[in-house]
Amino acid sequence: MKCARIAACLLALSLPVTANAQAQVAFGGLKHDSTLPVEIAADQLNVDQADGSATFLGNVQIGQGEMRLSAGKVRVEYATGADTTGEISRLLASDGVTLVNGAEAAESREAIYTISSGVIVMTGGVILTQGQNALSSEKLTVNLQAGTGTMDGRVKSIIQTGAD
Repeated sequence: MKCARIAACLLALSLPVTANAQAQVAFGGLKHDSTLPVEIAADQLNVDQADGSATFLGNVQIGQGEMRLSAGKVRVEYATGADTTGEISRLLASDGVTLVNGAEAAESREAIYTISSGVIVMTGGVILTQGQNALSSEKLTVNLQAGTGTMDGRVKSIIQTGAD
C-alpha cells in the first residue's frame, strides 16, 4: 500500500529523478515577471564606481513582485551600454540565501539571479520545500518565466504520503 501511495505522489508532484541525479520541479505556481522593479533593503551599502557595482551587506531583503530573496550579502551588477543606464544585470547573493516565491521556499549558500533571463542558480546545500515535501541537492536552477526548476547533484527527497 505504501509503495503505491509513494508512486502516486511522485507522479502527482511531477518529480521524475533521472539517472544523472537531476530532478525537474515546478516552482512558484504562477510565472514571475522579471521586468518588475527590484526593491532592496540592507544594513549597509558600498558602491564601487570603478566597476559600476553596488554591494548590500547585512540583513539584505530583496523584493520583486511576489518573489522575496534574503541574504547576508548581495552584489548588484548593472548592465553596460548607452541604452541600459541604471538597469540591473545580475544579483549575486551569498552568506545564506533564502528565496520565496508563492508557497515554495529554497535555501542555499549562494545564488546568482540574471534579471534579463529570469534565471536564478542556487548552489551549496540547496533545500527546496513545497508544502510538507522537501528536496535537497547541490544546485537548483529556477526559471522564473517558465515557473520551473531543475535540481542537480545528489538529489534527495522527502515526500509526505499521508496517514495509512
